[in-house]
Amino acid sequence: MLVSVIIPCYNEELVIQESYKRLTSVMDGLEHTYELIFINDGSRDKTYEILHQLSQEDEKVKVLNFSRNFGHQCAVTAGINHCNGDAAVIIDSDLQDPPEVIVEMLKIMEEQQANVVYGVRKKRKGENWFKLVTAKYFYRFLNNLSDVKFPVDTGDFRLIDRKIIDIFNRMEEKNKYIRGIISWMGYKQLPCYYDRDERFAGETKYPLKKMLKFAMIGVFYFSKKPLKIATFTGFISVLIGVLYGIVALITKLIYPYSLVTGWTTLIILIIFFGGVQLITIGVLGQYIGNLFDEAKDRPEYIVDEKINF
Repeated sequence: MLVSVIIPCYNEELVIQESYKRLTSVMDGLEHTYELIFINDGSRDKTYEILHQLSQEDEKVKVLNFSRNFGHQCAVTAGINHCNGDAAVIIDSDLQDPPEVIVEMLKIMEEQQANVVYGVRKKRKGENWFKLVTAKYFYRFLNNLSDVKFPVDTGDFRLIDRKIIDIFNRMEEKNKYIRGIISWMGYKQLPCYYDRDERFAGETKYPLKKMLKFAMIGVFYFSKKPLKIATFTGFISVLIGVLYGIVALITKLIYPYSLVTGWTTLIILIIFFGGVQLITIGVLGQYIGNLFDEAKDRPEYIVDEKINF
C-alpha cells in the first residue's frame, strides 16, 4: 500500500527538518511505501529553501509551492488533490500531533476496515486556557446547530482511504471545512486517542482572528439554523412591539391626560429593533457572501511549482 503524508507548511523553518526526520523514521518502520507531500503555503521565511533541499536529497519528498498564502485548508486540499496514495495522512508540520500515532491509525484502518481514522486529543499540552475552553465547546456548539454530527476534540489530523480521497476530489466548493466535509461523507469512521504535544518550535499560525473565521466557515457551511434563529428573533421582536403598542394604547385610554414624554422608551425600542435588524442582516450577509465566493468560481489555490511529482 502507498501511504501519502500531507503536511501543510507556513513559516515553519524552525520545525521542517525535525518534522521530516520524525516522519521519515516512522514511515520507514512500516511495511508500506510512502510519499511525503509538503505544501508551502506562501511562507515568507526559509521554509521553501529547506523543502527544496530535502526534495533533492530524498525523492519521496514532494513539494507543492503556492504563489502566495492561501490558508491551511487550501493547503490540505491541494495535498489531497495531488496525492497518489491508497491512503493519506493529514498532519501539521509543527509536531503537536505526534507522527508516531500514524502507526496506530494504520493498524486501526487495516484491522477494522475503516475508511477514516481521526485523531482525538486526550490531552493538549502547551495551550492556554482560552484555546482549551473554546476548542472544547466549539464542536459541541456546532453539533447542536448542524444536522451532521462531528467528533469532538479533533482537528484535521486523520487517516483517510482512497474512497474518501476520490469523493473529496469531486467536491468543488471553495471555502472548505475539511474535517466537517469528511464527517459529512459518512462511511466507517473510527477514533484514535492520543496526547497532543507542545509545538516543537516557533509560534502558532492560527491567531484568534483566523480561529474565528475558521469557526464561522464551519457554522455557516454546515447549518441553516442561524437563519432560523434570526427569523425567530424577528418574530419575538415583532411580538414585543405589538404587546408594547397595546399597553401604550390602553394606558392612553385610561389615563388620557397623563404626561408621558416617551423619550427613554423610544430610544430603547429603536436600539432593540435596530439591533435585531442588523443581526438578521449580518446572518443573511454571511450566507450571501458564501454564495458570492462560490459563484466567482476562482481556484482555491495556485501552485507555482511542483517538485518530484
